[in-house]
Amino acid sequence: MTHAPAPSLDQVFMALADPTRRAILAMLLEDDMAVTDVAHPFDMSLAAISKHLGILAGAGLISQEKRGRVKWCKLEPDALREASIWMQAFGQFEAVNLDAFERFLAQELQTPVPDA
Repeated sequence: MTHAPAPSLDQVFMALADPTRRAILAMLLEDDMAVTDVAHPFDMSLAAISKHLGILAGAGLISQEKRGRVKWCKLEPDALREASIWMQAFGQFEAVNLDAFERFLAQELQTPVPDA
């Protein structure tokens, strides 16, 4: 039995770039859902939701399974592992403290600049 190649980081990040797809992933964190239930909160056609689900499945973020006449979607918990490892490399950089930066700029603007 051969396995499909792992989705690329590009596919994962492209799938995550869309707010609808991120919302779908958040919904699937709770439990598996039928496609029609996934589509319910969105103001778009079932075909549009199916396209989003196809992109998520192609990126390995979800799997889809037919149970009877209903297609179910399931979050794949390990799918973000490679992306998470890649992003952790940037964790060494401290987040910018915007309040401190604003105070610094205000102080710099109040300090007279010496004449050259």
